[in-house]
Amino acid sequence: MLFTELVLQNFGPYAGKNIINLRTEKDKETRPIILIGGMNGGGKTTLMDAIRLALYGQRAQCSTRNNLSYSDFLIQAINNQTPLGEDTRIELVFEHFIDDQWKEIRIVRRWNKQLKDGKDSLGILETGGPDNYDWPNKALADTWDEFIETVLPLGISNLFLFDGEQVKELAEQETPPTSVIEAIQSLLGLELIERLAVDLNILVNRKQKKLATQSQLKTIEEIEDKLNYYKQEEADAKQEQASIQTKLDRAHDKIKEASERFRIEGGKIASESSILKQNINQLKEKLQQQRNEMVNFAATSLPLALITPLLTAAKEQGEIEIKQQQAILAKTVLQQRDQKLLNYLETLQLTEEKLRKIETFLQQEYETINQDATTNLEYTFGITEEELNQLNTLLDYKLPSQLDTVKKYINILQTLEFDLDNTERKLQVSASPEDYQKLSDALTNAQKEAAKYQTEYNQAEKRIREANKAVQMTIKDLRSYTDEVLEKQNNEHIMKSAAKVQTTLQLFKERLTLKKLNKLEGEVTECFRYLLHKSDLVHRVAIDTHNFSLSLYDPQGETVPKHRLSAGEKQLLSIAFLWGLARVSGRNLPIAIDTPLGRLDSSHRNNLVERYFPTASHQVILLSTDTEIRQEELQQLTEQDAIAHTYLLEYNPDDRQTTVNSDRYFW
Repeated sequence: MLFTELVLQNFGPYAGKNIINLRTEKDKETRPIILIGGMNGGGKTTLMDAIRLALYGQRAQCSTRNNLSYSDFLIQAINNQTPLGEDTRIELVFEHFIDDQWKEIRIVRRWNKQLKDGKDSLGILETGGPDNYDWPNKALADTWDEFIETVLPLGISNLFLFDGEQVKELAEQETPPTSVIEAIQSLLGLELIERLAVDLNILVNRKQKKLATQSQLKTIEEIEDKLNYYKQEEADAKQEQASIQTKLDRAHDKIKEASERFRIEGGKIASESSILKQNINQLKEKLQQQRNEMVNFAATSLPLALITPLLTAAKEQGEIEIKQQQAILAKTVLQQRDQKLLNYLETLQLTEEKLRKIETFLQQEYETINQDATTNLEYTFGITEEELNQLNTLLDYKLPSQLDTVKKYINILQTLEFDLDNTERKLQVSASPEDYQKLSDALTNAQKEAAKYQTEYNQAEKRIREANKAVQMTIKDLRSYTDEVLEKQNNEHIMKSAAKVQTTLQLFKERLTLKKLNKLEGEVTECFRYLLHKSDLVHRVAIDTHNFSLSLYDPQGETVPKHRLSAGEKQLLSIAFLWGLARVSGRNLPIAIDTPLGRLDSSHRNNLVERYFPTASHQVILLSTDTEIRQEELQQLTEQDAIAHTYLLEYNPDDRQTTVNSDRYFW
């Protein structure tokens, strides 16, 4: 199996469509490592969740799901900037050997806030259609959960998709966590033996009914009815608890919402009224000041703007009168000057024709001036030239300037009146002290509701425990009674055979466990010694057949206490354990590791970078911070020709979005 592409669209902090090439080819050479860098909280774990979600859907063990229902988890995972009507989408493409040939399968999961049946929409596209295009395989989509179990079973997925926290937890515990134990049992095939033992018990119970007398059978049936009743009681209690859990979660959400509203709106309601009243008083004061300014301005020449046409007519009349006065003064002066000019011209001995032309010209000029001086006016103002100049200044400069100023005053006045009107309306509809009390009551009610559901949840949990205890006691009674009855029956062959089979199964389980664990011990020992690079510290790693805890032995066969190991050596042991389990599985699968280097010192870090990452699998996806795969480790992996692609996840805290940058890392 080989992952080739991951597409995230509007998922978590990834806005829009982001395509990550996961192929292990670079420059026509195969290189196993895909290095993805990002700071804490930048989207690395979300990327790992996307791989799990694509593969397993609602069965996926995603980091942010917690106790959320699958539908609530999907809605929570939608990016906060997703446009209305646009889907959230995850696509994972992988190659796998199917029916003696390599095929490429594209898993497509998409959804939006209007979930259909509370689930995402799953589509499976398979390469190999016309012209080698992807074509939908509905049959594979309908049986996807069964198919993926044959490729990468959910039970062992934690051996191939793990994070630094898982390694840290494994390193600090004496026995492996539940998820790793389940993976070990799945790898060793022990769950098949357990299932066979359960099936055998069912067969024995059926035979017991056939061998018992009617009276005994009735007693057995009564015990079984009692057993079924307690089982149903336990199931009902679990269902009730799940329902109460949903209500409890909603109640906690209500508390959070009510607390936030109380915090945000409470202070606002308390101060809103006084602030609005203060604003109204300030606006009224400004309005009065503006009106006073307008009154003062009206005491200037501004009112004359009302009779602008009359002033313009007076100006025109005054210009005519001044012109007539000037013409009368000029008439006498010009007549005397013209006579002197003619007398002078006669002394120049000009031709008579020229003298006549000059005399005609002067006569025409005189008649024009005489005409202006004798103009008949219907009325006269007797205006002086200085008064006319004052009138011109008033019309051309003062009044236009004053009109512009008064328009600005009017605009300011209108704006203040508009603001005052709006503020008074706000005051009329502003929140009252009663609203403040409502917020307080809402918070109190939400807290009471949560306390109520918490009590109901605890009662349901107690009911489950009591029902489970009753189930176990009834099973014990049933076994005791049936064993006692069957001892008196003639036909004990089936029971004896069943007991032999149970013994054989137990022996087979122990020997199978021992055989498988011997192989696992060898692999873990080899991996640990290879990573530790300290051959004199640990010679053998032993695994307990009951709880799968690890024991270390030196070359002399003496126990090496785990507390003698440093924190980094414990982490290397955990990684060796996971690596050994993956190798024992016999499955050629990719490995994805989130924050892999934890608390390792430089030497252990160097061993992991040099010896584990390039050889852990044919494809290794590393999700690292800048303090784990540093510039030195990056250079080391580059020199080993181990890196096929690098990506940098850049997180913007302002809009809470992550951008995927290809062919980049922190350095």
